[in-house]
Amino acid sequence: MTSPAGTPAPLADRVLTGDPRALARAISLVEDESPVAASLIHDLFPHTGRAYLIGVTGPPGAGKSTLVDRLVAEIRSGGLSVGVIAVDPTSPFTGGAILGDRLRMASHFGDPGVFIRSMATRGHLGGLARATSDVALVMDAAGRDIVVIETVGVGQDEVDIVRSADISIVTLVPGTGDDVQAIKAGVMEIADIFVVNKADRDGANRAVESIAANLSLQAFGPEDWHPPVLKTVASSGDGVPELWASIQAFRAHPSQQGSTRRQARHEWRLRELVAAAFARHLERVLPTGEFDRLVQAVTARTLDPYTAAARIVEQAVGAI
Repeated sequence: MTSPAGTPAPLADRVLTGDPRALARAISLVEDESPVAASLIHDLFPHTGRAYLIGVTGPPGAGKSTLVDRLVAEIRSGGLSVGVIAVDPTSPFTGGAILGDRLRMASHFGDPGVFIRSMATRGHLGGLARATSDVALVMDAAGRDIVVIETVGVGQDEVDIVRSADISIVTLVPGTGDDVQAIKAGVMEIADIFVVNKADRDGANRAVESIAANLSLQAFGPEDWHPPVLKTVASSGDGVPELWASIQAFRAHPSQQGSTRRQARHEWRLRELVAAAFARHLERVLPTGEFDRLVQAVTARTLDPYTAAARIVEQAVGAI
């Protein structure tokens, strides 16, 4: 395999064979934004596009980790290999992930068909870490059939998962008011499947009915996918086989054949990378103190923010 200068080609080769140590090392390079990470992705990218990415999101306390643990077991019963990206809160002491999610999936540690990686958000909003998409690519290149992405507990407006997965599962619990939020914009609008977890609690049926009623107000075409509302008890596994069946049904649905979702996902990622590259370029080319001077001018109302931004862009473009 030929590679650009500086690329750890042997590492890329080992990732492609599914070597778990190489996979872990590659993910660390990507997550740490190592200088060789871009070259590594360059080598691996032609070998991606085969894994199916399942996003699981929802508010804190919805039982997402337990649900993912049971879902992985269900997927493995069919012989498919799985990668799990568990996005955890960032430790205020180390800056790394607080490994709660990974510990709750300890039953899979001895299974070579399951690779679990915890990632810290590192202050990135949207419920995911900045490098989540690239970590999913690495797992895809390593031959994982399914990649499950579990977000940190998210609110109504944190919907990055829809830009990172082929299917988005929104997990709710009865009795928390989330059923009342179903009609609101944000995380409730991205679901391809709704899951009311901890359905052995009082109010589960009411939550299902409320979500279903709100879905009935949406204008679905005859060829569109209608998001089902499922009940699960992840602690016992009840309802998880039905969830996996619904995921497979969504994947096979005519609306997903030739779907533009992956194209939209790559467009969003490309825009994100271009924005990050432009920001780094700005730091290199702007005269020392220029940005602060413009901020002060805007603060003093001697310059409006649009004109200030245009001046920054002009200087950056002129220095290319």
